[in-house]
Amino acid sequence: MRARLFTPENRKWWTLVAVAVGLFMIMLDNTVVNVALPSIQQDLGISISELEWVVNAYALTFGVLLLTGGKLADMLGRRAIFIAGLVVFTGASLWCGLAGGASSLIAARTVQGVGAALMNPATLSIITATFPPRQRGTAIGIWAGVSALALAIGPIVGGLLTEKVNWSWIFFINIPVGVLGVIAARLFIDETKDTSKEQRLDLPGLITSGVGLFALTYGLIETNDHAWTSTRVLTLFAIAVVSLTVFVLLELRQRLPMLDLSLFKNPTFAGANAAMLFVGLALFGIFFYNSLFLQRVLGYSAIETGATFLPMTVLIILVAPAAGRFSDRVGARWLMGAGMTLLASGVGLAVTMAPTTAAAMGSVPVAKAGVGSAVINSMRQVGGSLGVAIMGALVATSVSVLPTSPLWSDQFVVGYHRAVHVGAALVLVGAIISVLTVRPLPRREGAEREGAAESIGVALADEP
Repeated sequence: MRARLFTPENRKWWTLVAVAVGLFMIMLDNTVVNVALPSIQQDLGISISELEWVVNAYALTFGVLLLTGGKLADMLGRRAIFIAGLVVFTGASLWCGLAGGASSLIAARTVQGVGAALMNPATLSIITATFPPRQRGTAIGIWAGVSALALAIGPIVGGLLTEKVNWSWIFFINIPVGVLGVIAARLFIDETKDTSKEQRLDLPGLITSGVGLFALTYGLIETNDHAWTSTRVLTLFAIAVVSLTVFVLLELRQRLPMLDLSLFKNPTFAGANAAMLFVGLALFGIFFYNSLFLQRVLGYSAIETGATFLPMTVLIILVAPAAGRFSDRVGARWLMGAGMTLLASGVGLAVTMAPTTAAAMGSVPVAKAGVGSAVINSMRQVGGSLGVAIMGALVATSVSVLPTSPLWSDQFVVGYHRAVHVGAALVLVGAIISVLTVRPLPRREGAEREGAAESIGVALADEP
């Protein structure tokens, strides 16, 4: 039985299981916290702005460092960086659970983001390097399904643990999962890396992109308490514009940039990443404020709040793997467009994630899979961080009283509806971009030839 389970042919699927364990844990932390936010706020006595930073400290650090994590994975070995990220993330989860105040929790969430940024691009680049083109769409479909499932099931897990145990256990639960992930990685993942001769980190690019995205997010969050034309907000926006402009100029001139902007000359890669950015902008912000709306306005318990996500969870389990397989056959373009159109009405996440990811990863060489993975995941994470801040700004413009006022609920609902409408508009824009930019990938023809050749016993080389 053991010999049949661990054959060379089956080993790649066990590799997928190993990376899925780590992926599930880091993606779960994107949404598991949302249901616990009211309890965290009450227990630690923190403000709404600090509460946003509990979410954004993780999402922003994750997004900013993903490119560096992808580069390190390509340079030093994808398995090694994946395991290092697991260790950092697991240790930071223990710190989160033990945090006794806003500053400690936000700092711990920042370290969690570092661990996630090391792990996440390694997962997708390991899959890309392990699976041949004819199976890569299916594997990425499962990867995207695990990712989307973790995002969807997070509120349910968060609700159960928050109401029945304590909010700190949404972090403590990561510890045994992290240990299991390290063991599985050691057993089933083979080491791969980019074998190009010249490799180095782009520290100027890392610093300028980090400063720019932090200033932009901070400025949006500060609009909760300050006018859009205030000196503080305008200064932060100015820093963001200058830093991000310098980042682009540096990346265009660097011989070995952190972000190879030439990748965006491929319309499929550019379109898939733009679509993922809009998904992040819309979904993460709505997830954050859904929890506050359901618990503070409608009076739902934490478990009831988590249960509202059950329909989406079931659809993700059923649809995401099939969407990955289907994208291999018909291409990602129309699946992405249809999925994002459905997403504007509240469904379609499972149809959207797998084809979008497959389109992006299919348009980069395997040797650059770490960077390609980092870019697509950065778009989602940075979009999510900005989404929380943007939706918060939209809600804040409608609320002029304290939460203790009887008028607070009505004002919050007005802002919440405005945020939901903006989110729907954003994913519709993403659907249009997908249809206009994403094209069938040349390598897909090679994958089809490879499958046909294998059926008659002829081996074809794996196309780059």
